[in-house]
Amino acid sequence: MSDPTAAARVRELVAAMAPRPAAELTAEHRLIEDLGFDSLRLMELTVVLERTFDLPGYRPEQLAGVLRVGQVEALVGASLAERTA
Repeated sequence: MSDPTAAARVRELVAAMAPRPAAELTAEHRLIEDLGFDSLRLMELTVVLERTFDLPGYRPEQLAGVLRVGQVEALVGASLAERTA
């Protein structure tokens, strides 16, 4: 993610919503296995990210394979870049 402020905000949101928050969240933390997200909590995170960054709704195929914090940051970063392009 090229915008460090947005990346930091993504990490804050992930940490705040994680059922098992990590002491220090890294890009390599897995959403399900390490942080305890289930399908409902992942959908809630998606909605929070969309609203926080004023993004259009993500399609399921865009979210497939997003398993780590760094991938969430990359997804939001790409969406922000598309919006400003």
